[in-house]
Amino acid sequence: MSKPIEPVVKITLFFVLSFAVLSHECDCQISPEGRFQKALDDQINEMVPGVLAHIESPDRGISWSGASGFSDRDWRTKLNPDQSFRIASVTKTFVAATILRLWEDKKLSLDDPLTMYISDEHVRILSSGGYDTNTITLRHVLTHSSGLYDHAQSDEFMKRILGDPAHEWTRTEQIESAVAWGRPVGTAGEKFSYSDTGYILLGEVIENITGKSLNDAILETLDLRRLGIKNTLFEGFRPPEQEDRIHQYYNGVDTYDFSPSIDYFGGGGLISTTSDLAAFYQCLFSNKVFLNESTLDTMLYQPEYESTPSMDYRMGIFRILVNDIEAYTHSGFWGTQVVYIPSMNTTIAVNYSQRWLTSGPAPLISEILSLLGN
Repeated sequence: MSKPIEPVVKITLFFVLSFAVLSHECDCQISPEGRFQKALDDQINEMVPGVLAHIESPDRGISWSGASGFSDRDWRTKLNPDQSFRIASVTKTFVAATILRLWEDKKLSLDDPLTMYISDEHVRILSSGGYDTNTITLRHVLTHSSGLYDHAQSDEFMKRILGDPAHEWTRTEQIESAVAWGRPVGTAGEKFSYSDTGYILLGEVIENITGKSLNDAILETLDLRRLGIKNTLFEGFRPPEQEDRIHQYYNGVDTYDFSPSIDYFGGGGLISTTSDLAAFYQCLFSNKVFLNESTLDTMLYQPEYESTPSMDYRMGIFRILVNDIEAYTHSGFWGTQVVYIPSMNTTIAVNYSQRWLTSGPAPLISEILSLLGN
């Protein structure tokens, strides 16, 4: 016969079980939005004063924006979900899509040499740096297989930015820097090597073909306003009184007043919101951006190289696994990432006011994906 449970044990067990039941009931009573908000709140720490996110999952009936923390670390101004930020390299998705729309309109061929659409001065600069410019096509530049050295990854570039944050860079100056600071990383088409320099040249291609500023060319060619994307534009094109850009940090340094020219010509330059970024990716994969569905296939085509590339980069977008689920994404230097998950028809866009320190996708994206389930 088993020994009877002592009264004190019975009371203790009662409270333990009761607490467990109540905790389960409390968890169940938290709304999905509450769980998303808690995920954002958990990202805030001494190094990350603010986090923004948007989830667009139409099959689940979810369209949610959230914010946590502060838009300005020093003044502790509350961060709002609709505030804008510099998206840095996420701009490349918009640039690539614009080139592909111009291709659809027969304004260019993807296999045209880059030299057809950039200035003679820039051709001379690249040639002086050892580049066989006639062999570099637009397709090579779109897929980062052009062999162009990346000026933005040079230690000298960040040194100069931190030394003189107000310096007004030009596209020509950055192309000259690429030639001065590095050598060609390979022949055209040989291998993948990420290059901001290549995308600032694509920005020039767009401006020369359209005869418009890169801001107007992207907005009009992609017809962003028709798609409901109203808060995405290049810095300086919004009236100052409407400026709501958050403060973004690099190793603790507030970069708010850094000149946008460090990242303004196609490799980056756009400001946006998480809801706009999610909307654009959702439109892109819903075949609302291009005229033909096959154009998205061209954008997502996987190039082949002799050696395995460091990133599975396509055209202005790359493929990753998040929680072992296929996703298409782009991230930006200051702390932005947007992912589209085809199997879930879901887009998640996030912005950290200071970039996450772990490798791989933004931790918040993995957390939100876990909350959404498969």
